[in-house]
Amino acid sequence: MQQTELHKFQPDGFLAMIAAMRHDSRLSRMLHVLIHMDSLDTPATSETIAGMLNTNPVVVRRTMAGLREQGYVQSGKGHGGGWALARPLAEITLLDIHHALGDPPVFALGTTDEHADCLVERAVNAALGDALREAEQMLLQRFGSVTLADLAKTVKAQPRKRKA
Repeated sequence: MQQTELHKFQPDGFLAMIAAMRHDSRLSRMLHVLIHMDSLDTPATSETIAGMLNTNPVVVRRTMAGLREQGYVQSGKGHGGGWALARPLAEITLLDIHHALGDPPVFALGTTDEHADCLVERAVNAALGDALREAEQMLLQRFGSVTLADLAKTVKAQPRKRKA
């Protein structure tokens, strides 16, 4: 193998890269909020939701605005205002919310093109790319078959733990 084709593996750099990967938790966080909202008698304020998610109300408003644009939630201003579901949970799928959030990547894994002329890198990228596309397609298909009502049923079927 020619010296130019051999790439030095640097474990410290690799570990730093892995540690820097961030998980996009918006989908799970919004599903959490929407299922809670279904059991509320009044609209949830951005402040209430922010407290639930341990985030800033501005982040909540920005995220919920995308859901409102797609017709999954509605908002009211002033006293008694806040966020409420615009549709029953049975009419909203995980895929719907994924789309409303801007179709964030479902995997933190990816390929690199640092050495695009390297045959090994191209083979690795082709194999990983095909597998990731297939896995993403299967996952999104599953998201489309699960409603928020399905999730809520699972939650309601679980015994509640009492606080001591």
